Amino acid sequence: MTIQPQATAENTLESGRFLHPFTDFAQYKQTGGRTYVGGDGVYIIDHQGNRLLDGMSGLWCTNLGYSQDSIKQAITAQLDRLPFYNSFFNCTTDITLRLADQLCEALPAGFEHVFFTNSGSEANDTNLRLVHRYFDLLGQPEKKHIIARTNAYHGSTIAGASLGGMKGMHEQMLGLPYVHHVEQPYTFAHLGSLSPEAVGQQAAQSLADKIDSIGADQVAAFIAEPIQGAGGVIIPPDNYWPLIVEICRERDVLIISDEVICGFGRTGQWWGCETFNFEPDLITFAKAVTNGYQPLGGVAISDKIAAILTTEGGEFAHGFTYSGHPVACAAGLATLELYQQSSVLSDVSSTIAPYWSQALAQLADHAIVGEVRTQGMLGALELVKESGTTDRIAPDAAAAVFCRNYAISHGLMIRQVGDGLILSPPLIIQTSEIDQLIMGLEQALDATAAAFGIAS
Repeated sequence: MTIQPQATAENTLESGRFLHPFTDFAQYKQTGGRTYVGGDGVYIIDHQGNRLLDGMSGLWCTNLGYSQDSIKQAITAQLDRLPFYNSFFNCTTDITLRLADQLCEALPAGFEHVFFTNSGSEANDTNLRLVHRYFDLLGQPEKKHIIARTNAYHGSTIAGASLGGMKGMHEQMLGLPYVHHVEQPYTFAHLGSLSPEAVGQQAAQSLADKIDSIGADQVAAFIAEPIQGAGGVIIPPDNYWPLIVEICRERDVLIISDEVICGFGRTGQWWGCETFNFEPDLITFAKAVTNGYQPLGGVAISDKIAAILTTEGGEFAHGFTYSGHPVACAAGLATLELYQQSSVLSDVSSTIAPYWSQALAQLADHAIVGEVRTQGMLGALELVKESGTTDRIAPDAAAAVFCRNYAISHGLMIRQVGDGLILSPPLIIQTSEIDQLIMGLEQALDATAAAFGIAS
């Protein structure tokens, strides 16, 4: 069996001094990695001049691609006018205020306040501080426990990684003791044994059981992505979110919708909570808010919570030097204007997402594809040894790793999560480019089947 080699250290521009996030440093020292120097529309360009169709929108963030001049110009203009001032101690900048106003116009009804951070990780840290402060002001200081889901991703700070439910992260840190995890609504894992509705019921019941075991008077919030992104594009059954809302409302537990991936049109509507028709108390946003052109994140705060925070008094002792950074906010404002003034979101819901779903579904009959999942402009393929089963091709997700590497080396950027492949192409992708993506993915699947001795 021939396995496609990784890039070697000789074909990168790196000196070895930069330590990459989420990387085996010892392995990287031997194999090297990939260096990119340009971007054009939905393509990225490496330092050898190779063009790759970016099937991941950078890291779920360049929804509008790499060639949005208006965002670049807004950044430059703000650098010329006021490159920095902080938002501490009742100060801020005009562009920060403008973005807050404009963002509230794009949020679901009942959200009229935002708190800016530099990333989704910091935004989820902020959620914990907001939730604890809220219940303190209500005279319920015992409500401190937070519940999240297995295989969730909520960032990489200590709090974010504690909230996330990924085993590899938890093995390398001591998580916060008041964070707990419950089942994810992963239907493929129960293929042939439970219906999607039964999976949704079981996952929701695990939340109810956890709250009840801790005590509803001790539990402050449940945090979840509408669709689990980095965990494998886990799309919940239709009954899941209605059950979750019922459980939380009955027990006075707040709902935090982590929309770092799902927000700004990714699921087919502005927000994932709108796609799944539930009303959260807090919304985490980041990534696509600036199209990835500047670091910016934040929390959208419901009127219910804001009413307490803004009337009960006392300092909210939390913030960051770069909260509401004017250059990042200028990028965010220009990005929002593109979403609001162009037809990109309506094009996604009416044309591009349906075409994407139908195109990706064509791969469901491939010999090593066990399931295809899509929602909006998200997608996932489960790789299996035999169709109709959950049997994996090789230990340690070797087949999915091979498939990813083959795709990248042949001009298609995708990601591998466990034994699956995940995709999140830019919202501006055209149908011809979707065809190109599907063709490249099919070639990678064929090569993987051949490498592992499976007839395709």
